[in-house]
Amino acid sequence: MFDKILIANRGEIALRIHRACHEMGIATVAVHSTVDADAMHVRLADESVCIGPPSATESYLNIPAIITAATITNADAIHPGYGFLSENANFAAIVEEHGIVFIGPTPDQIALMGDKIASKAKVASLGIPVVPGSNGAVSSSPEALLLADEIGYPVLVKASAGGGGRGMKVVRSADALDTSLKQARSEAKAAFGDDTVYIEKYLERPRHIEIQVLGDGSGKVIHLGERDCSLQRRNQKILEEAGSPGINDSQRDEIGAKVCKALSDLNYRNAGTVEFLYENGEFYFIEMNTRLQVEHPITEMITGVDVVREQIRLAAGTPLSLTQADVTFTGHAMECRINAETPDTFVPCPGKITDYHPPGGPNVRVDSGLYSGYTVLPHYDSLISKLIVYGTTRNECLMRLRRALEEYVIGGIETTIPLHQTIVENADFVNGDYDIHWLERLVAERAAGG
Repeated sequence: MFDKILIANRGEIALRIHRACHEMGIATVAVHSTVDADAMHVRLADESVCIGPPSATESYLNIPAIITAATITNADAIHPGYGFLSENANFAAIVEEHGIVFIGPTPDQIALMGDKIASKAKVASLGIPVVPGSNGAVSSSPEALLLADEIGYPVLVKASAGGGGRGMKVVRSADALDTSLKQARSEAKAAFGDDTVYIEKYLERPRHIEIQVLGDGSGKVIHLGERDCSLQRRNQKILEEAGSPGINDSQRDEIGAKVCKALSDLNYRNAGTVEFLYENGEFYFIEMNTRLQVEHPITEMITGVDVVREQIRLAAGTPLSLTQADVTFTGHAMECRINAETPDTFVPCPGKITDYHPPGGPNVRVDSGLYSGYTVLPHYDSLISKLIVYGTTRNECLMRLRRALEEYVIGGIETTIPLHQTIVENADFVNGDYDIHWLERLVAERAAGG
């Protein structure tokens, strides 16, 4: 096992990884920008190294600085968390070239799944269902028109290297296709340095279902069930639950088995999540995230499996501690992503926390680096806390979540807690009757005074 792990991240996920390491008797190194010196993960780590100024490009994305920090502290391994460099194949390769263990998949696996066109083709060849669409990049408007006519409108133009909704355009008629194609290319080039786009069928009201997996790198892969991540705004997840109220046990077992078979054929290593759109009883692959997910806690709650601990064990060459038969699903869990944003307009609200009181009680978990007097910074993502609750039934879980949201106090800034309170009181959500466009419709109704 490792003696020391450098955590190449910040905020709640850095704190989460630190806690897992200390429970395993592993020392930690926190890296931080100049403005993050007072962050909770820095305070609690065994060692800390400042790696640059506030800009993420000059600090948390600064590969030479992170490698130097790992070298001078004699870290055995680097855990990238999520975001930043977690899915950067070049970073993973550089880490390994320096004789340091990268806690994640192989560089080749990260590169493969980071290319949406290549990953879609690969998983289709391995038996995973995909959304009908182009077999590769679309290079011209005439080609796009032929494909769209064949697939049937509406279609979705998507950036191959994209994420977070950038370089993505819904097209409902042939008249709009050329303009949308140019806009998607322009956005993709600006955001990712790559204007490659492809086309696929646009599903009107699907759910977003993802399967959590763990692999040992030699063909053994298990899944930890599904998460429903359909509550999204601008393709960003807001609230997740496990399991999904939209699929049953047999559907989960079927798609889970297909995912495990495909990733076993790839000798997949470490943790990953395969994401699908689900509509009318059918699953359609959209992408694979080769890293830890923000929403991993709800999987931990219903399975009892510490996903971060398993990541570390697998990276150290220890076999999977579970077989698929060992994995059981009990109860229900939900996670609210609490952002430092106005709940109606979603404008970021950095500032000083004047009061802080997290909720408590049985089966309530808060993953956050907040404390009274802490300043939420404007330089990074606005996610400041994750509220996770568990119940023996979905209704018990929902009632506990309502109570926890009422208790949660974050003073000094605006947060999205009121939005979550609106969601959990809505009849559609209570009934589990929602899709990936539902929250956008709710936000639009609220803005219109409905």
